[in-house]
Amino acid sequence: MGANEMGPIGQAVRRREDQRFLTGAGQYTDDVTMARETYAYFLRSPHAHAKIRGIDSQDAKAAPGVVAIYTGDDLVGVNGLPCGWLITGTDGKPMNEPPHPVLAKGKVRHVGDPVAMIVAETLHQAKDAAELVVVDYEVLPSVVNVVDALKPGAPQIHDEAPGNRCYTWALGDQAAVDAAFAKAHHVAKVDIVNNRLVPNAIEPRAAVAAYSRADESYTLYVTSQNPHVERLLMTAFVLGLPETKVRVIAPDVGGGFGSKIYLYAEETAMVWASKHVRRPLRWAAERSESFISDAHGRDHVTHAEMAVDKDGKFLALRVTTTANVGAYLSTFASCIPTILYATLLAGQYATPAIHCEVTAVFTNTVPVDAYRGAGRPEATYVVERVVNQVGVDLGIAQDEIRRRNFIRTFPYATPVALTYDTGNYDATLDEAMRLADVAGFAARKAEAARRGKLRGLGYSSYIEACGLAPSNIAGALGARAGLYEAGQVRVNPTGGVTVFTGSHSHGQGHETTFAQIVAGRLGIDIGTVEIVHGDTGRIPFGMGTYGSRSLAVGGTAIVKALDKIVAKGKKIAAHLLEAAEADIEFADGKFTVAGTDRSKAFGEVALAAYVPHNYPLDKLEPGLDETAFYDPTNFTYPAGTHICEVEIDPETGVTEVVAFAACDDFGNIINPMIVEGQVHGGLAQGLGQALLEHCVYDRGSGQLVSGSLMDYALPRADDLPTFKVGTKVTPCTHNPLGAKGCGEAGAIGAPPALINAVLDALAAVGVKDIQMPASPHRVWQAIQAAKSGAVATA
Repeated sequence: MGANEMGPIGQAVRRREDQRFLTGAGQYTDDVTMARETYAYFLRSPHAHAKIRGIDSQDAKAAPGVVAIYTGDDLVGVNGLPCGWLITGTDGKPMNEPPHPVLAKGKVRHVGDPVAMIVAETLHQAKDAAELVVVDYEVLPSVVNVVDALKPGAPQIHDEAPGNRCYTWALGDQAAVDAAFAKAHHVAKVDIVNNRLVPNAIEPRAAVAAYSRADESYTLYVTSQNPHVERLLMTAFVLGLPETKVRVIAPDVGGGFGSKIYLYAEETAMVWASKHVRRPLRWAAERSESFISDAHGRDHVTHAEMAVDKDGKFLALRVTTTANVGAYLSTFASCIPTILYATLLAGQYATPAIHCEVTAVFTNTVPVDAYRGAGRPEATYVVERVVNQVGVDLGIAQDEIRRRNFIRTFPYATPVALTYDTGNYDATLDEAMRLADVAGFAARKAEAARRGKLRGLGYSSYIEACGLAPSNIAGALGARAGLYEAGQVRVNPTGGVTVFTGSHSHGQGHETTFAQIVAGRLGIDIGTVEIVHGDTGRIPFGMGTYGSRSLAVGGTAIVKALDKIVAKGKKIAAHLLEAAEADIEFADGKFTVAGTDRSKAFGEVALAAYVPHNYPLDKLEPGLDETAFYDPTNFTYPAGTHICEVEIDPETGVTEVVAFAACDDFGNIINPMIVEGQVHGGLAQGLGQALLEHCVYDRGSGQLVSGSLMDYALPRADDLPTFKVGTKVTPCTHNPLGAKGCGEAGAIGAPPALINAVLDALAAVGVKDIQMPASPHRVWQAIQAAKSGAVATA
């Protein structure tokens, strides 16, 4: 876009959607009501691993208010839930892909596995009836730890996956890495556990499903981040229904963070059942139910080694990761620890050789899939922890070790299959250090020491890949879907504009930022722009919202549709102004004959398109409505540096985040206020993982120990400091907006920054290593171990 086409782009326009949210006028799935609706309740396995010897539901079916009860055996003709990405292992064979039944058949494989669906007149009646269903379980040994699951003799979860192995996959040049290690001056090593997380969007998952006998169609209201993908997977792979007979609507959605991307069992069973009971069904998860049914995140165990020369220049990186995928493969589970993880292990550094091997493992736990960042946080944590260790081992300052190895020439082809188009990593590091007042840290550390406290400063220089693309390359790597986005721009006769987008908004502010793009390009008032999303019955086929792709991919599709609108507008204006089409220019909402003052306003041209009096209908059709699809040619690469400052009480192990500075490069920014909000939210989640959150299973029983918000610690306002954030801009070179994406950066950069800060503080008492989360107990234990001369790790 040229400078004269920017309009409100770049301005901190207040979010238009907030008016309805703040006044209680939002329309969420659980707000949808239908006549004669029933309530669904899912009976779930109390065991981590067990055979189902029988299910007796006769008494339950006779209970008051019960409409129907269904088990896995009743779902005849219903296939299992699909995985959307095929990974090919190092042995050249496709990954082991066991069936994922909608309702358990013959066996349950994790606590919370759905066994039966009870449909009743009220929710309480459904719950009461569920207590009358008798399931005869033969309890089997379980395994929840990813390392334990690979040991000889571990409980076998799926017959189709011997040894519980889904795949072993690798990326990079192993021979080059081995050669570099052989001549290295020093090798820095870290062992890392990337702790399992439970997504906790403010709105739990919910669904309302209805069947119409009039046209044999289905309507599903659901808390989804990508309704078209949900419909495609459900109809084509599971229920065998024509897409034209299923309408999926994702209304206002209260957050997702990845956990609402996937096709889940609950809504699938409800759509199937809606035809059988001939009445609508509704369901909303309770919070404790979400803990055992929503896809979890992270859960990697990694060993990483960095080979360096005597000056601290990186020679090679070697990474071995074991990734927990849970009991079944969720929709995109297979690509998170592979395509979206290993490809980011170069980070911001010109490391000549990299090799990564990943083994994905089934366990008796809730399936693991994308969670805010999706593979990129895991990669950044590995890179920034081992880079930090290099600095510590060689006695090189943390900013200096990074500067010695930054990439400075673009485009840059990494050893792990990506090509960065642009960046300026020195600029973001410099600004982050200024915001963090690194120069004054020594004085603050000394002052804390006088109070008996330990101060530490931690760096994280991250990069992420957003706007997953292009489709043909992704397809070659195993993607079972396209990765484009669609945008339709409909200009109404009076000049107002309706935009239909395949991207879904669930907190990102699309109704504002997309409207800013349209208003800026067409030179019209932003209040005349309407954004429509989330309804497969109204919007063109699109891939939804995830991976910070909405602006770079969805926004670009809208821009391309706008270009078509302007092109047709020039044809109409040329007719109205009796000029050659080549002489028509468009700027500031006007079509003008070049070199004259003769013009037509955008609204006049719009009206002429729909009232084609004296219109050359043989050359120009009426209407002003255009659609465009955009499939990117490359990822976008947001990057930045985050610096965390902590203070630790050595007597209690309590860690306080006293300051946090972040400087990010998101390319061109459409709305700086929304971007800052996205960064703040990501930082809260990233610090939550590093400091507080930990999903824990009992290794004996397989029970989820941290199964509610009583036991799973989410960050609160008083856990976080006032963030100091800034931006630098190197525009993306391959989309017309120059945008890169911002939604996940905070969750990517924050965890290693905090842990590196904790280790910097604890170095004073001899602690060498600590795992996430840096809880008071864990920090205190590490300090005590160091005092006793034991191995000072935790």
